[in-house]
Order: sequence, then structure tokens, then C-alpha cells
Amino acid sequence: MTIHSEHPFVPAEAERDPVRRLRGRVGGTVSLWTSGTGAERAGLTVSSYLVSPGDPAHIVGLLHPESELLERVLETGTAVVQLLEWRDRELADVFAGMFPAPGGAFRRGTWAQTEWGPVLTTASAWAGVRLSPDAAQRAVGWSDLVDTVVETVLIGEEQDPLVHRRGRYQRPAD
Repeated sequence: MTIHSEHPFVPAEAERDPVRRLRGRVGGTVSLWTSGTGAERAGLTVSSYLVSPGDPAHIVGLLHPESELLERVLETGTAVVQLLEWRDRELADVFAGMFPAPGGAFRRGTWAQTEWGPVLTTASAWAGVRLSPDAAQRAVGWSDLVDTVVETVLIGEEQDPLVHRRGRYQRPAD
């Protein structure tokens, strides 16, 4: 077995997509989007999203076009957008499909059902959203842009936000 100082599957720097490299430098708090009820729940870790204040406020996300989450959001018209904390990094990897989840991703964590979808009971902040009636889902790059209207927001005490930048989780500097 060889131990590498870098990830063995990352292309050489000269071969890397410059737009993806730029996006990786933007960074931000990792969110978990969930939708559905019971056995029909779906979730996806999302770091490409935008919160737009206004009346009404919107949250716009870039979701994987083949994800169960996108299918569920389009079916139900609702979702929960919750912000994750450092303690949730393994959960984020589970919902990103990068970490095994025997029995399903929702076996990790404790969940409460809302009218918008399942909420992680330890989430420090979350929003219940509904698909915007004014915006159609459309392909943007390798993702589908989903525009939602914020219907409710719960803000708690943020302890240690989970930040994703340059392909890895980082703790924000104090």
C-alpha cells in the first residue's frame, strides 16, 4: 500500500477545471436539503445555494439533476434547508453519497417531521421552503437550479458551522 501526500484521483493541477477551482474558493456553510415523509424521504448535501432576502425571501439551490431529492421536491413542492455544524460532517458525507449508510441516510441523526420535510433535531438553523410559482426548474451547468420561497425560518444558537472550501471541510477562523 502506498501513502500519497495528495488525493490519488485528483487530476494534475494543469488538467483541473478552472471554474470548479474558482467555485471551491467561494466556500460557505454546508446545507442539507430534505423533502418528503416516511419511506419517501430524500435528502442531499448542498453547498451551492443562495439566500436572497426580500418579500418574499427566496433560497435558490443547485441540485443534482438525477438526485432523489430533486425528484421529491418537484413531487411535493416543499423542502427543508438546514445548516450543518462541524459535528455533522459525517452526516453531510452520507447525504452526499460519499459515506456508507446501511439502512439509509435517515438512520443517522434524529429527525422531526415538518410540513416541509424532515428536520435534523440538532440543526441550529433551518428554513421551510416551497417551490416558487414564478420560476421553472432549469438546467444550469451540471446542476438544476431550483428557486424556492421561504415560508418559515427557525434560528437557534450556532456553535460551530460546517464550512466547505476548496474540496474539504474547514472550521471558520475566529
